Amino acid sequence: MAIPSIQNRPGIQPPSLFNPVESLKNSRKGKPSPSLLSLCLGVVGSNLEDIIDDLPEIALTLPSDIKMVMVAIARRRKLLSDEFLIALADSSWEILDISGSDVSDSGICHVSNICQNLRAVDISLCRMITPAGVSKLLQLCRSIEILRWGGCPRSDYTARRCLSLLKPSINDAEGESWEELDAVELTHGAQSLRWLVWPRIDKDTQEILALECPRIIVNPKPSLLGLRGTEIPREAVLQLVLDDPIVLDIDPRTWAVSGINASRAPILSVSTPNELSVAEKFRLAFVERDNRLAPKRAKNARQHQRRAEREWVMMDERAKALALASKATKSANLRKL
Repeated sequence: MAIPSIQNRPGIQPPSLFNPVESLKNSRKGKPSPSLLSLCLGVVGSNLEDIIDDLPEIALTLPSDIKMVMVAIARRRKLLSDEFLIALADSSWEILDISGSDVSDSGICHVSNICQNLRAVDISLCRMITPAGVSKLLQLCRSIEILRWGGCPRSDYTARRCLSLLKPSINDAEGESWEELDAVELTHGAQSLRWLVWPRIDKDTQEILALECPRIIVNPKPSLLGLRGTEIPREAVLQLVLDDPIVLDIDPRTWAVSGINASRAPILSVSTPNELSVAEKFRLAFVERDNRLAPKRAKNARQHQRRAEREWVMMDERAKALALASKATKSANLRKL
């Protein structure tokens, strides 16, 4: 007696075979559900204004990764300020993105003292950060490998004034001898810096950097083979936002509560009203030149004083006698020893 096949049995469907391709497609149709932690951070991020005053006390109990998420959300919501950043700064941070924020020299200097293990930093579109703040950042955070700056006229101006910080140099070598060079006159550049992201860099500046700082690669373009045999880190790609992976699991509606778009602020044109005026440029250039020449003036004053003393000894008989007597006394003391 022949046994009827399953296909021929009424009301019974044949078992379907497992298809891994179809299963993978089905799993990709829906985005994985966010974790409870991500949902909670989204709620907190939507109400950051209500906790800013109590943030220093709240931050004492927060893990470092949660602090980074809150900073990233605050930056997207245009709430990131010196007080906010200082309250959340953590010594374990390796990435810091404050681009387009209101953080100033005060905030960046304070954070530089705390977060000295930073590896990648984005200060682009920060109009309130000056060369003094950048200098402090590079001086204290010696592990920085990736630096992102520029993007608007004021930030580009700051970047151009900070080019000397990227390489070792001697500010003044006009003294009478190498022994007279002060330690402050020797500056050490960002020795670990390898990647520089500068969206609006001009061709002349890029050529100067390539000639004087060959170790620093400006605006690297990703490719399958890498660059010079080296894989380009994600943080050094111009088109990617530095802190995007930090808020990958957070609902983007968190920072759209006030109608703020998560995308970066548009790059300002050269004719923008926020560009520095000619008078302000002259003032900043004068202040920078005055600060740069202050050690040289002090050294010249010491040299003039020593020359005057030598001339006085040579011209005045009494002074010459006192000098000879002093030498004789020193020789006698040395003989006794």
